[in-house]
Amino acid sequence: MSVAELRNGALHVEGVKLADIAVQHGTPCYVYSRAALGAAFEAYRAALAGCDATVCFAVKSNSNLAVLNVFARLGAGFDIVSGGELARVLAAGGDAAKVVFSGVGKTRDEMRAALDAGIFCFNVESASELERLNAVAGECGKRAPIAFRVNPNVDPKTHPYISTGLKTSKFGIPYDDALALYRQARALPHLDIRGIACHIGSQLLDPAPAAEAAEKVLALVDALAAEGIALAHIDLGGGMGIRYSDENVLPAADYLAPMLKVLAGRRERLLLEPGRSLVGNAGLLLTRVEFLKHGEEKNFAVVDAAMNDLARPALYDAWHDIVPVVPRAAVATAYEIVGPVCESGDFLGRGRQLALQEGDLLAVMSAGAYGMAMSSNYNTRPRAAEVMVDADRVHVVGRRETVPEIFARESILP
Repeated sequence: MSVAELRNGALHVEGVKLADIAVQHGTPCYVYSRAALGAAFEAYRAALAGCDATVCFAVKSNSNLAVLNVFARLGAGFDIVSGGELARVLAAGGDAAKVVFSGVGKTRDEMRAALDAGIFCFNVESASELERLNAVAGECGKRAPIAFRVNPNVDPKTHPYISTGLKTSKFGIPYDDALALYRQARALPHLDIRGIACHIGSQLLDPAPAAEAAEKVLALVDALAAEGIALAHIDLGGGMGIRYSDENVLPAADYLAPMLKVLAGRRERLLLEPGRSLVGNAGLLLTRVEFLKHGEEKNFAVVDAAMNDLARPALYDAWHDIVPVVPRAAVATAYEIVGPVCESGDFLGRGRQLALQEGDLLAVMSAGAYGMAMSSNYNTRPRAAEVMVDADRVHVVGRRETVPEIFARESILP
């Protein structure tokens, strides 16, 4: 589903022309739709109607404060993987009591901050982390609420870089070690066992692996109950995919249906951690063509956005639709859409059939997830501006960085 619509010969997001955003706020610029964010969240809420469930937005996918605030107002919880993300959630008005803290490398300071904030649960990912968390909670005079993130060793059928639930993954604990670790946790004085978690990967299109993972997790839940370890919640992660090109993407209700069927009749609360499916198609990256270079074998459209702005194509060879903001009635040419960064891998799209002139605006679609959140200052390039469209209004939710800001924290030797 595209967040932009062609009307009167020009792309719009909600009631605003993208060309007007470029004039007022410059390029490159991330553009988000508040209506699209809300619609994506409501699709999950409708799919989970009648269930005791909490939707915890995966902050790593898009950590902009305004985006987090939209979800906080809608009643979302949050899935975090760092102390910085916790601070963002709290600054955006999120409820700490709806925060789950995942991640393999939680520091002592991050644990203390989360305990002080009163988060819902730590998703523990190793035996060493369990011992550290018990010690930190004891030092704080608190009991840490925990779940183990268990790898069910289910193939999610996605890109290997975003497959996270196999036994070869750095994430979570092996399925076969779970019972012993829960027994170990029960013996530690400063821990409160609350639940179990898993997350098998990202950009998932087939609902069957998630349902299979749910079955394997439930087998552990029942085995734990037989030993007197009763769990209050089951966290089945996120990962539902979106349409970037021609993928067959199920509505949230249809994707979740097989999983919910497995869970039917259970007393435990269900937690889900969607990220991409809430924000991916709610945003785009607006960029301008600086130069056209025509060659014997390839033609290049050099735009003002680059791999430092949107890393996914260079990192995963990910595909994003790239469309003109004001289409031209001319013969299309195959272009490599590349940025100014000094790397051969700096591209946003390859072999795109477009009718272009220098100065034209392009919209890189489906860029709301893992776009600005993964951006960098490589080549001392200021990070892009971010705006959110709300009906016919445009709000700057992330001002464009300046070059002096990039090196303001650095100093020269005396």
